[in-house]
Amino acid sequence: MLTRWSDIDRMFKTINLLRNSIDGLSSEFDRSYRWNAGWPGEESIPKTNIYDRGGKFEVYAEVPGFSKEDLSIKVQGNYLELSGTRKSLIPEGYTVHRIERKSATFSRSFTLGADIDAERVEATLRNGILRLSLPKSEAAVPRQITIG
Repeated sequence: MLTRWSDIDRMFKTINLLRNSIDGLSSEFDRSYRWNAGWPGEESIPKTNIYDRGGKFEVYAEVPGFSKEDLSIKVQGNYLELSGTRKSLIPEGYTVHRIERKSATFSRSFTLGADIDAERVEATLRNGILRLSLPKSEAAVPRQITIG
């Protein structure tokens, strides 16, 4: 009986050895392969946080490598659209050895919980973080009513 269990144990050790060899081979082939396990193009979509601060929304979007000229922000009613294009330029006289930071284009849209006053929107870009301050329209801001 002990020989049968040892045979099974040996078989599993062999399978683990084979699996580890295959994992090592794929990581040597291209190390970025394992880190990009998500949807195709997902790495170019900026991660975004949206906060409701009562009288305004604040939006924070990660846009590393984008300048303010590369970004477009559109607001209409309660609809927000962020889009941008980043170009990967090869300097003159250089040949490409490896490109991991590719050109990227993105477009994201959000439906907010209230209409926005587009005239008072503020946008800043600092250290790769786009910050938007989106004041709610006067009709959308809750008001305290006192009983007379």
